[in-house]
Amino acid sequence: MTATPTTPDPTMEAIGHAVTEGRAGDTASARRKLLALWSATGVTGDPLHRCTLAHYLADLHADPAQALAWDIRALDAADAVTEQRVQQHHAGLRLAGFYPSLHLNLADNYRRLGSFEAATEHIAAAAKHAPDLPQDSYGDLLRTAIREVAEAITRRDTARRASAPGTPPENTTVQT
Repeated sequence: MTATPTTPDPTMEAIGHAVTEGRAGDTASARRKLLALWSATGVTGDPLHRCTLAHYLADLHADPAQALAWDIRALDAADAVTEQRVQQHHAGLRLAGFYPSLHLNLADNYRRLGSFEAATEHIAAAAKHAPDLPQDSYGDLLRTAIREVAEAITRRDTARRASAPGTPPENTTVQT
């Protein structure tokens, strides 16, 4: 979302800067900055901050088990966020719009770990919440990803999707 926030929020601004840094390729620095913000926020801090931090921290882990831990934290925090808090941050956001992405990420991680029953539950939840997505390129991106993950679950495919957000797996080839 590119519109101006309703209320200035230094933590959300810092998260945005770290995410931009990570997307530009400096994932180690982005992870350090987000982890520092996570520590400062604490497990009982602002649920919007916790949800956002955990959501983006998950994207910085190529290992699906590590990403899963952060995605679980993101969903847990989303369940504690109020619509009023979301509106305070940004009038154009709706809490309901968070859930398709959160459940999609959980489904994809469970799938990559071979836990297809859990993956199926979360992809069904993502699909159930998909009507809450905006009718724009972001919403289209998530609807496509929901279909891709659902198809991968059906195929029992555990490979990382080429279109998945976040850090690609480390190069594990051995040079001889």
